[in-house]
Amino acid sequence: MNFRIIPRLDIKGPNLVKGIHFEGLRVLGKPEDFAQHYYENGADELFFQDAVASLYDRNSLHDIVRKTSSQIFIPLCVGGGLRNVNDIREVLRAGADKVAINTEAIKRPEFIQEASVAFGSSTIVVSIEAIKRDSGNWEALIEYGRETTQVNALEWAKQAEELGAGELMVTSIDQEGTGRGYDLELVKAITTSVSIPVIAGGGCGKPQDVAQVIIEGKADAVSMAAALHYKTIETLMEKSTSHEYDLEGNIEFLKTGRGFTKVTPCSIKDIKIALQQQDLPCRMGASHE
Repeated sequence: MNFRIIPRLDIKGPNLVKGIHFEGLRVLGKPEDFAQHYYENGADELFFQDAVASLYDRNSLHDIVRKTSSQIFIPLCVGGGLRNVNDIREVLRAGADKVAINTEAIKRPEFIQEASVAFGSSTIVVSIEAIKRDSGNWEALIEYGRETTQVNALEWAKQAEELGAGELMVTSIDQEGTGRGYDLELVKAITTSVSIPVIAGGGCGKPQDVAQVIIEGKADAVSMAAALHYKTIETLMEKSTSHEYDLEGNIEFLKTGRGFTKVTPCSIKDIKIALQQQDLPCRMGASHE
């Protein structure tokens, strides 16, 4: 089994954004440019998350998904604002291969079963955005980490599997965007409690963090954003002849790297080399080769 590297692209309107703990979102650029770059440089899958879907009760990524899926040929998972089977159907018709559901699944757990029956378990990813509480347990949050639920994340992971989820995406809100590494304790608690694949997210600061969450956390796949995005920005700025990235309002902020000092910009190749150095199998080379 090859361990999968999955860039995460959080999208607000037409823009790729990034924050810390899902807050303070800053514009980075055009998600289509980043998606194409990741496809050409060895990503195994891509994850698109509508960062403001909960505010509008709908996923607004259809145009971006349609455009991206016509140009890249690796699995594309889309999440945010999916409330019913018809919402999922529309995103799949736009070109997604999988969907990630969270808010509606917690509010109405039978949604997982309905979705898996309609589209197959392999299409349904349950996203768990977890935060550690003083009790030592993790709580699963909804609405892009904005709302509490009192739901125990570990118990919810087990229930999601029982209801038909084909995969789990586990993101630590405590670590997300910090570059301090993944929440190894959280990831391992879930991977050792379920038999379906688990994608670890939240906290990647350097390639070695990815190897660590696979070895110690037993993750089947790993998602990351900031570390890849900031390396990609450097590349896109170098390639750009139209100065389009100079038009982004936060370009000077991006150049300074303030707020992301613990994140070491790296490429997908850097991450996969780090995996190979630990004898962790992964697919090398560009996705279209």
